[in-house]
Amino acid sequence: MALRADDLIDRRRLRRKLTFWRVAAIGIVALGVIALSAWFYRDDLGGSAVDHIAKVRIEGTITEDEELIKRLEDIRKSSKVKGVILAIDSPGGTTVGGESIYEEVRKVAADKPVVAEVGTLAASAGYMIASAADHIVARKTSIVGSIGVLIQYPDVSGLMDKLGIKLEEVKSSPLKASPSPFKPTNDDERAMVRKLILDSYDWFVGIVAERRKMTHEQALALADGSIFTGRQGVANGLIDAVGGETEAIDWLATKGVDAKLKVVEWKDTERRDSFLWSKAMVKTLGSALGLPDYSSDVIHELGADRLFLDGLVSVWHP
Repeated sequence: MALRADDLIDRRRLRRKLTFWRVAAIGIVALGVIALSAWFYRDDLGGSAVDHIAKVRIEGTITEDEELIKRLEDIRKSSKVKGVILAIDSPGGTTVGGESIYEEVRKVAADKPVVAEVGTLAASAGYMIASAADHIVARKTSIVGSIGVLIQYPDVSGLMDKLGIKLEEVKSSPLKASPSPFKPTNDDERAMVRKLILDSYDWFVGIVAERRKMTHEQALALADGSIFTGRQGVANGLIDAVGGETEAIDWLATKGVDAKLKVVEWKDTERRDSFLWSKAMVKTLGSALGLPDYSSDVIHELGADRLFLDGLVSVWHP
């Protein structure tokens, strides 16, 4: 019996030691994975120790994007970034979103040469951001332009009448909370909105005139909402040349940037916030569950994200 008791005690000791080393091994592996992920993540952001050309993608509907602003700020402060390529493919978005990114790009351009490379389109606020670059290249069949501002709002008053719904309101002045989707817009309300739009429109036209070296009248003639191909854009001065990344790098070379430098894309830092719940990890888990990997992007692909834009909008609707 004594030997059996000793054996049990030894087994418990061995089990505790084995459990400890198992936990320690798992911890070491986890730390290794985190360190490796951080290394690759840093390399993705262009955080390498060598000089390089930073590439930033600006895609989809443009809104206020604090992460993108911070990324551009980091690029501006990095001594290893010798030039910047903005890869733009956007129909536009909110004027505030375009303005904030435009201003940050101009800060970058004050320290480093910046070239915009237009993909399928850079329209409205997308073109506003492209104009912040020192040079713009686009494909021959890319779409650029659509310079203008709009406000859209529904009128559901007719539906309310059919449903027997009435709106009661008490407000301090006639134009408070106007226009409203719950009643038809009157002339005074339309005049107020139009003044709002024209002020932002004049600011947008001023940006185009300043950045594209045009007179106000020349910019105004192109700012009727029209869209242009890349070839037309070169002819009317909205872009500088047709081409893609190669032509963008060639232009950077004229500004003293070594054309042999590696182009490193500085990506969205969203995945850094949470390793387990990053976009890539969610897609992986969804795939394991049999869900299509594009399911999280369905609303975006349908363009439904544009239905929820607030404020003044500078967006081209194909």
